[in-house]
Amino acid sequence: MNPVRVTHLVDDTTAGGVMRVINHMMTAPDLAQAANHSLLELNRNRRCAARVEADVIISHLAISWRLLPYLVSLRALNPTARLVHVEHSYTRNFTALNVRRKGRFEALLKLSYAVFHDVVAVSAAQGQWLRRQGFVRPGALHVIPSCVDLSGFRKLAPPAGAVLTIGAIGRLEPQKGFDILIRAFRGIRGPGPVLHIYGQGAEEQSLRSLAAGDPRILFKGFSANPVEAMADLDAVMMPSRWEAYGLVAIEALAAGRRLLVSDADGLTDHVAQGATLVDGLGNKSWQNALEDLFAAPPRPCRPGSTHNYEKLFSDRWKALCLRPETGRRGKSCAS
Repeated sequence: MNPVRVTHLVDDTTAGGVMRVINHMMTAPDLAQAANHSLLELNRNRRCAARVEADVIISHLAISWRLLPYLVSLRALNPTARLVHVEHSYTRNFTALNVRRKGRFEALLKLSYAVFHDVVAVSAAQGQWLRRQGFVRPGALHVIPSCVDLSGFRKLAPPAGAVLTIGAIGRLEPQKGFDILIRAFRGIRGPGPVLHIYGQGAEEQSLRSLAAGDPRILFKGFSANPVEAMADLDAVMMPSRWEAYGLVAIEALAAGRRLLVSDADGLTDHVAQGATLVDGLGNKSWQNALEDLFAAPPRPCRPGSTHNYEKLFSDRWKALCLRPETGRRGKSCAS
C-alpha cells in the first residue's frame, strides 16, 4: 500500500518554532515511515488555490480575512484530500490583548475553521478555548502538542548546585514578556545570579535600555543552536503574555532545567511535567518567584525527562492522518 502523501502549507519559512515543528514532522522516523511529506510555501497575497497532489493537506497558515478566499478555493479544488489546519497562533490571551473587534475576529475563525475537516490545537489550554468558544464543530477538534527533536537536550548534564544562570529564549517581542523579567530581575540585589537573553526582535533596543546599567543582564543574540544555549543555563524563564504552547518549555524540561512559566494559555500545560507556575504578570510576582528559585536547594533529579513528547506527537499525528474513516489509507472523503 502506498504511503500517504502529505503536503504542508506555510506562508513564512523564516527560522522559528513553526518551521522547527514542521521539519520535525517531515523527518521524524515514525512519521516519515507512515507518509511522504512535502512543503509548499505560499505567497501571503495569493487569493486562489490550485490543485495539490496530496492525500492530506496540512495548513500551518496564519488565519486572516485575506486568506479566506484561498482556503475556500483550496477545499473546492481538492475535494478528495483531507484538509487539516494547525492553529499555531491564536489563543485566549492573544485575543484579549490584541483584538479590538472581537465579534468580527470570532466570525473569521469560525468561517475559516469550517473549511477544514480537522483543526489541531497545539496545547490542551488552547483546545479548551477553541471548544468553549464554539470555533470548531464537534468532532473536528484535536489536541496535538507541538514537538521537536529533544535528543540533544536530553544528553545535557543537569545543573549541579544552586541556580545561578537563568535564561530567556525567544523573539524579542512584547508577546514574550521579557520586559517583565528584566524588571523583576533588577529588583533582586547583590552579585551572583545572571540573566542571559537569547533572541532578536523589534523590542531589542527597548529591552537593552531597560537593562542598562545592570552588568548581570547579558544579551546573547540569536542562537542557531538551541542545545548550546540551554547548556549554559541552570533555569529557564517564560513570562509570556500569550503562548499557544511554548517549545522552549519542553526543551528546558528535557534538559533537566528548572522552568518558570506565566499562567498564559498553553504554558499551563507544562506544570504537570515539572514547570513552576508564576501567578500573573506583575513584576512583584516574578521577583518573588526568582527569589524563591535562587534560594531553593539544589535538585538532584532531572525533572520532566521521562515524558516522551516525541512518541505522543508521532502517535497522534499518525492517528489523525491515517484515520480509518477516510477509507483506504491516504484516500480522504470530503464532508
